[in-house]
Amino acid sequence: MNNHLLLHRQQPGLYRIILLLAISATVHCTTGGSDTRDWWQNTVFYQIYPRSFMDSDGDGVGDLRGITSKLQHLADAGIGATWLSPIFRSPMVDFGYDIADYTAIQPEYGTMEDFDGMMLEANRLGIRIVLDFVPNHSSDQCEWFQRSVAREVGYDDFFVWHDGLVNPDGGDPLPPNNWQSVFYGSAWTFHPQRGQFYLHQFTKEQPDLNFRNPAVVQQMDDVMRFWLGKGVAGFRIDAVNHLFEVEDFLDEPLTGTDLDPLSYGYTHHYYTKDLPEAYEMVYHWRSLLDQWTQEHGGPMRIMMTEAYANISFTMKYYRSADGIRAGSHMPFNFLLITDLNQASSAPDFVFTINKWLTYMPRDQNANWVVGNHDQHRVGSRFGKERIDLISVLLMTLPGIAVTYYGEEIGMVDYKDIPWEDTKDPTARNTNNQVYMDFSRDPERTPFQWDDSTNAGFSTAVKTWLPINPNYLQLNLKNQKQAEKSHYKTYQQLVKLRQHETLQRGTIQLIPYNEEVVTFVRELPDRDSFSIVLNLSPREQPVDLSIFAHLSEQLTVVVASSSSSFTTGDLVRRDELLIGPYDALVLQEDSSSSRTRQRLILRNPLPVTLASAAKDIAVIASVLIALGSCLYQFYRRGGIGVAVWSRQALLGWCYNSGCDDEYNGSEKKKM
Repeated sequence: MNNHLLLHRQQPGLYRIILLLAISATVHCTTGGSDTRDWWQNTVFYQIYPRSFMDSDGDGVGDLRGITSKLQHLADAGIGATWLSPIFRSPMVDFGYDIADYTAIQPEYGTMEDFDGMMLEANRLGIRIVLDFVPNHSSDQCEWFQRSVAREVGYDDFFVWHDGLVNPDGGDPLPPNNWQSVFYGSAWTFHPQRGQFYLHQFTKEQPDLNFRNPAVVQQMDDVMRFWLGKGVAGFRIDAVNHLFEVEDFLDEPLTGTDLDPLSYGYTHHYYTKDLPEAYEMVYHWRSLLDQWTQEHGGPMRIMMTEAYANISFTMKYYRSADGIRAGSHMPFNFLLITDLNQASSAPDFVFTINKWLTYMPRDQNANWVVGNHDQHRVGSRFGKERIDLISVLLMTLPGIAVTYYGEEIGMVDYKDIPWEDTKDPTARNTNNQVYMDFSRDPERTPFQWDDSTNAGFSTAVKTWLPINPNYLQLNLKNQKQAEKSHYKTYQQLVKLRQHETLQRGTIQLIPYNEEVVTFVRELPDRDSFSIVLNLSPREQPVDLSIFAHLSEQLTVVVASSSSSFTTGDLVRRDELLIGPYDALVLQEDSSSSRTRQRLILRNPLPVTLASAAKDIAVIASVLIALGSCLYQFYRRGGIGVAVWSRQALLGWCYNSGCDDEYNGSEKKKM
């Protein structure tokens, strides 16, 4: 039984008190203070998948000159920084995540001169460039691996090698243990030249580097310094929680849920992921970045980290347990991807958002990721009708927003890519019957610039991945010309994010009912914003007086592209009728807010109780979403009210007669 339901049955008086506290609870979102905020703390990051952004030379593959030619699009959208998926020399088995030379440009993407030209244009437009950094593994074509195969001095243990187990039937040795590759099959491959197995947590062409060797760490530090010297603003660290494995190569315990011994789900990955040494490496790289910034001046160089891990593990990337060593500026928050989908309710949304804010250290910065090159697009996960709704959510939450290319125009997965055109190795490792269940190609198709040949992406006869046929209608050019569009809504939202309230203000979330998410962003002496998201295909009446500080009249500043509302419309706080799948951002000017607060202060209790009493269902929804995490808020001091421990609250309730109220009500029933 859920704790909040048990509490309701045992202590209804306490239950009501906690509900009222939950309604008034406000999460303070710190971003380093108004005087110390840096460029990255409230910006919008935009991920570019280079192969699919823009092709400048007609070979069907995107490239650096293509990116340079389209950076103005990012500037027009209000983007402050972009991170590029790998652009380094690679055999392209995993499309850049198998690196042969960490300081050279992949020839089909261009030259180092092209890279320098891209940096000049980005600097002119005020856009920071962040590079995807892949330290866990190289390509088997990397010079380091070839030297390690040959047991060259200095490279002998650059990678993870093992003799394997003796085969009881004779013949070739057996793999050292039961570890699997993320991409299916054993994580070990025997190399006949060296006569040993090498570890690869991904494809066999991606051997794992040995980070227990100081020479490997030094080599990777040098790679970072090389690109910092070229002017990049930082790095996104790929698969960071895979960096270390246990040294005794123990078999991993079985999950019991997947019976295929070659499947990644066959075992728990206790010995190959999330080891303490991975966090130490992140702290080391943060020190390197901070030292570079201190020595060379300019903007802070930053680090984003990718780790699909539980939230407690993820929070360790922010800083060491003792608080002394800083870590990742942005441990990627994938909760909006992993924990929510088309079937999620309003309480699910509120709970998921609060989950990150609850666990996050108070002096750190939240970030919100809704898509990337490994995940289905927003319109395919949540439904096309909710594309603007998710954009509104992303851009009005506190902290850093991350957009995957094409999401600003509402691109969706192209799921009809034929087997013969499929490129993703995870899909190619299956067969032509089930490949689409595993393929990441659908979310990697070329950007849809206009309705010309190949969506304006390339003049090639055939592009590296097929273009989604919907480009004839769904493209940037059409959306720029339309009166309302996904792009114009996105553009409005990015501009609105510059408002100080959205950058530094508090957030208070309430699931109005099962289908409507509501929250407010507030900052003293600044305009307040109310956000209303209707997840359902039905009109919904909404009474925003559940937020006690709102004035009776609010102004629409952003509405989803299909909304019947337009910017500048005035709406009544307690008589809002929001359309199907609609999303609204409503503004209250600071003078109205101050007047409202003065009225509340004169007679606070009746206003609060009246608001709470209007809709008991609203109160119940609050508890469903917040009940299991409320204690965490209070324990961690995450709520901007007086901080009570759970035990203190229980004690106060017992002493105040709540228990008597419960007993009395039970006697009456008897």
